[in-house]
Amino acid sequence: MSYAYDFDAIIDRKGTASIKWDEVDHIFGDQQLLPLWVADMDFQVPEEVTEALSKRIRHGIYGYTANSESYLSAVQQWMMKRHQWQIEKEWICQSPGIVTALNLIVDGFTTIGDKVVIQPPVYPPFPKAVKNQHRELVTNPLLYQNGVYTMDFTDLEKKFADPKVKLMILCSPHNPVGRVWKRVELETLADLAAKYDVLIVSDEIHGDLVFKEHQHIPFATLSEVAASRSIICTAPSKTFNLAGLQISNIIIPHPELRRKFKEQTQRFSLGEPNSLGTVAAEAAFKFGEHWLDQCLAYINGNADFVANYLQMHLPNLSMVPLEGTYLGWMDCRKLGWDKIELQRFFQKQAKLALNQGYTFGVEGEGFVRINLACSRQLLQKAMQRLRAELHV
Repeated sequence: MSYAYDFDAIIDRKGTASIKWDEVDHIFGDQQLLPLWVADMDFQVPEEVTEALSKRIRHGIYGYTANSESYLSAVQQWMMKRHQWQIEKEWICQSPGIVTALNLIVDGFTTIGDKVVIQPPVYPPFPKAVKNQHRELVTNPLLYQNGVYTMDFTDLEKKFADPKVKLMILCSPHNPVGRVWKRVELETLADLAAKYDVLIVSDEIHGDLVFKEHQHIPFATLSEVAASRSIICTAPSKTFNLAGLQISNIIIPHPELRRKFKEQTQRFSLGEPNSLGTVAAEAAFKFGEHWLDQCLAYINGNADFVANYLQMHLPNLSMVPLEGTYLGWMDCRKLGWDKIELQRFFQKQAKLALNQGYTFGVEGEGFVRINLACSRQLLQKAMQRLRAELHV
C-alpha cells in the first residue's frame, strides 16, 4: 500500500520525553522558545514502520536480539537502490549510534599521542570523540567563499604529512554547512589519505537526505583502495526519524578493520541491536522510500521558504545553499554582533531555540543552525518573530 503523508500536520510532541521539545527549558532556560535545534524531525514515521512495530510489540517478548537475515538483506537492498553500492552482509556491523561508534573507533584505532583531523565548522561530537579518548585534535577548517564551503586540500595535505595523524573523521554530507561532496572532492581526499596512510571514518548519517541535482557518494565506493582504508557510518535515524530506537549500521569492507571494530563493540558490550530498532529499520528500508521522497520534497520546500523569506524581508540574514541534510546554516554576520549578542537575541528576544554556530567551532561564529524538518507553519512563526524583533 502507498500512503500519502501530510507533513504540514502539527504533531504535539510535548509530554513524550522529547529532548527537542520537553528539555527546552532545561537547556535554554525558557519553555516558550520555538524548538528548531536538535536534529530530529517533527514528522511521523512511515505508516509501515508503525505497523511493523505494533505487530512486534503485540508479540510481547523483547529478549536479546540478533540481526536477522531479512534485516541485513534490507540494508543491502537500500544501499544498492539509493546509492548504487553493493555491500556484503558481513560488512554490516552494529552500534547503538554513530556517536558511540566514533568514540569506539578513535579509542580502538589510535593510541595516546596520535592525532585526528576534523573539518570545522562541524558536528560537536566529532571533537568530543577525539578529546574523550585523550587524542590530539587537528583542524582542517573548511573554506567559505562566495557563499560556498569547500575543503582546503592544501592545508589538509600539510596536516596529513604529520606522521602522528592517523585518522580523519569526515562528515558527508556535511553537518552543519549542508554540502554534499562531489566525486572529485572525495577522490582528492582519498588520494591524500592513501598517500599519507590516514584512515577515513566517514559519518554518512545524512546520506539519504540529498536534494535536487546533488548525489551522495559513499566514500568506500570511490575505489578498492578507499574501501580498504575507510569505515562508513550509516543509520536510519536521520532518514526515517528513528533516533530514539538506538540503531546504526557501521559498514566496513576491509576484514581487518572490521575485526578491530567488532573487538571494540565486544569490549564495551555494545554489539547487540535494539529489538524494536531492527524491526523499525527493516520496515523503513523495505517500505519507506515513498515516504522519504515526499519528506525530501517538503524539506526542500521549507529550505526555499526560509531562504526566500530572508532575502525578501531580512536582508542581513541569509541561508547557505542547502544541498543535503535538513539543517539550514544561517549567516548572521551582517548584523555585526558577537556570538554572545547573537545568542541573546535569538533566545531572549526572538524566542527561538537554535544551535549557535560557535558550538561547531570558532569557524561557525556568526552563524546559527536551524532545523527545517518541521511544519511550514512553525517556520513561518519563527520568521515572523525574527522580522518583528529586527524591526524590519
